[in-house]
Amino acid sequence: MSKTHEIKAQSRKDEGKGASRRLRRAAYVPAVVYGGDQAPESIQIEHNTILLAAKHEWFFSSVLDLNVDGKVQKVLVRDWQKHPFKQLMMHMDFLRIDENAKVRVNVPLHFLNQETSSAGKTSGVVISHNLTEVEILCLPRDLPEFIDLDLGSLKAGDIIHLSDLKLPPKVELPALQLGEAHDIPVVTVNVVKESAADAAEDAAAEAEAEANKAAAAKPATKAAPKPADKK
Repeated sequence: MSKTHEIKAQSRKDEGKGASRRLRRAAYVPAVVYGGDQAPESIQIEHNTILLAAKHEWFFSSVLDLNVDGKVQKVLVRDWQKHPFKQLMMHMDFLRIDENAKVRVNVPLHFLNQETSSAGKTSGVVISHNLTEVEILCLPRDLPEFIDLDLGSLKAGDIIHLSDLKLPPKVELPALQLGEAHDIPVVTVNVVKESAADAAEDAAAEAEAEANKAAAAKPATKAAPKPADKK
């Protein structure tokens, strides 16, 4: 179950592009809260608050306590806009949730013990993480911040599917309800096949090394002495 994370915000009246630019210059992030049986609400959040929170996985995958002028609402981050190259959050959308209704949320996968697995120790083996997050379905109180995937027993040729994930209690994968075709691979382990050109190059290098070794082992021949000059 995820922890409680509070984000403090303030309501705002000014809207539009000009108002948003003024907020950003004042180190605030313009945002909107919507959903539920309430009207959408425009808010502003200190930029440093968002910047620090956004460095954590929980910010994007957990139910947040959004405190707007002292009134707390349960929300999920639904959308955000970042500056193309600056460390700057431009805008955010939050969705109000019903604590008694299931929510669909993407949560990150944490891959454990890959380096110590048989596949991780074998040369010529490529381990691919086809997914880094999965969509889950559960009540807000059962929402995990992440899902661990232990790769300690991974071997060459293995494929780990969605159905192989060990989920927390009361957590479902909506994709699996759509049939076997949606039970996609999460992790695949492939052996890299050597190309003909690489094999030929390796063979030539090996032959050259053997020739150099043989030449080094052969005793050097002494030159015959020149006949003495007759006087």
